[in-house]
Amino acid sequence: MRKRSIIPILYIFFLMLPIYWLVAMSFKTTQEILGGFSLFPQTWTLASYRTIFTDPTWYWGYLNSIIYVSINTVISVLVALPAAYAFSRYRFLGDKHLFFWLLTNRMAPAAVFALPFFQLYSAIGLFDTHLAVALAHCLFNIPLAVWILEGFMRGVPKELDETAFVDGYSFPRFFVQIFLPSIRSGVGVAAFFCFMFSWVELLLAKTLTAVYAKPIAATMTRTASSAGYELGLLAAAGTLTIIPGAIVIWFVRNYIAKGFALGRV
Repeated sequence: MRKRSIIPILYIFFLMLPIYWLVAMSFKTTQEILGGFSLFPQTWTLASYRTIFTDPTWYWGYLNSIIYVSINTVISVLVALPAAYAFSRYRFLGDKHLFFWLLTNRMAPAAVFALPFFQLYSAIGLFDTHLAVALAHCLFNIPLAVWILEGFMRGVPKELDETAFVDGYSFPRFFVQIFLPSIRSGVGVAAFFCFMFSWVELLLAKTLTAVYAKPIAATMTRTASSAGYELGLLAAAGTLTIIPGAIVIWFVRNYIAKGFALGRV
C-alpha cells in the first residue's frame, strides 16, 4: 500500500511545486528573484499585493474579468439548456449533423475568430465592453455546455417528462421545478467549464478590449517598467488569478466527479 501511494504523492508534489514557487515569488522583491535561488523569501514583502489592491489598473483588471466571465457563464448555460434538451429528447432531420457542427466550433482555435469579432464589434459599438468578450466566448462555451448537458439529460428517463405532463405540469414549470433539479450536477459541470475557459482565455479578451474592459490577463502582460520587468508584481497577480478558479472548483467538485462517472467530462 505504501509503494502505491508514492506515485500519487510524487504527482501531487510535481503539480504543486510551480504553484508554491509562484506564491513564494509573490512575497519577494524583483531584485531578490533575480539575485539567486532560494526556497523561501529572504525578505518578506507585501508591496506587490499592496500595488494590486490600490492601483485601479490592477484591481479593475480582476473586476473586468469577473464581470465578463460571469456574464458568459450565465448566457452559455441558459442557451445550452433548451438546446441540450432538444437533442436529448427529440429526433429531427439533421440532428446528429447539427450536434457535430456545434462541437466543431469548439475545436476551432480562438485566433481564427479574433479579427472578425474585432471588426464586427468595432462597427456596432461593442468594442471594449464586457458584453463583447462574453459573447465571443459563447461561441466556444455554448457547444461545450450543450455537449455536457445533453449527456446528463439523456440519463434522465423520458417517463419523467410524460408523468409530469399527465399530472398537469406546463413545460416551463416542469423544466424548472422537476427537470432542472434532476440534472443539477450537469449544470454545475457545464458552468464550471464555461467559467474556466472564459477565465483563462487571453487572445480574444485582449483583442476585443482596450481600456474600460481590459482583463487581468492583459494587464499582466504589461508589467515592464524603466527598471525592467516587475517579477514580484507579476507573481502576485498570478497568485490572485488562481483563487477564483479554486473557489469554483471547491463548490462544484462533487458535480465534476459525477460528470466523470457519467462519461461526459
